[in-house]
Amino acid sequence: MRLVSYLDRAKSGCQPSYGMMVGEHIVDLATPTAKTLRDALANEGVEGISRRAQSADVTSTVAVSDVVLLPPITEPYKILCVGLNYFLHAQEANMSVPYSPSVFVRFSSSFVGHREFVVRPPESEQFDYEAELAVVIGRVARRVGEAEAMDYVAGYSCIAENSVRDWQRHSAQATPGKNFVKSGAFGPWLVTRDEAPDYEQMTIVGRLNGEIVQQDTGANMIFPVPSLVAYLSTFTELLPGDVIATGTPAGVGMSRKPPRYLREGDVFEVAISGVGELRNPVKDEF
Repeated sequence: MRLVSYLDRAKSGCQPSYGMMVGEHIVDLATPTAKTLRDALANEGVEGISRRAQSADVTSTVAVSDVVLLPPITEPYKILCVGLNYFLHAQEANMSVPYSPSVFVRFSSSFVGHREFVVRPPESEQFDYEAELAVVIGRVARRVGEAEAMDYVAGYSCIAENSVRDWQRHSAQATPGKNFVKSGAFGPWLVTRDEAPDYEQMTIVGRLNGEIVQQDTGANMIFPVPSLVAYLSTFTELLPGDVIATGTPAGVGMSRKPPRYLREGDVFEVAISGVGELRNPVKDEF
């Protein structure tokens, strides 16, 4: 299934909803007890959502063109991001390959959905692009071993885990440069794991104004998805709807000569084979 969260433009003041993509239309799946996709994952899991989807009225839909697509998980409890998770990216950043995952957090307010503007803040001239694979957790996970880690993955999405580089370097902590409001993007949908290829077979591509600037495969992650789920679930409890941004491939703007940062009018796209394409224009905040 491809599951989306959205706002219906035709219904003023309506609450966000979620549903299943059928072609270019959405079958709404919200219920009084599961009003968000995060709640549905927590209450019934992917299997329960799938059963409801199979019996849903597919003749009652809303066109994708008539909605605002939101991040698939609108209010995740946690967004955990991994830095330096591709060998070539560590090399271009002149940093050693880490012995353990480099982890930082992002807030949900720092992300917008598909086709929405990402916002370049006025405090910096170093707004950088980062194409990444997002992993969405489907079950409560604590101290999970690598062998069973994939059983806790609901599915995948695209994420533009963009960075405000100079603020990222204010200290050893990356948090300030990773959490400017609406600086990143997440979507367009969640593809459930049963319908996605193995993450190692996925090609992660970043395109800036139509030009490929990043490209690698999930097989080249330093810390593969099962390793990340196991590591993260050791120190925190992963909850349904939590998001793991798995790191960006080489080719980021700061490593280019001269550096190439995002500017108003640019369009950045994240394309992941078997998952989808996330597309966002850039605008200045003021």
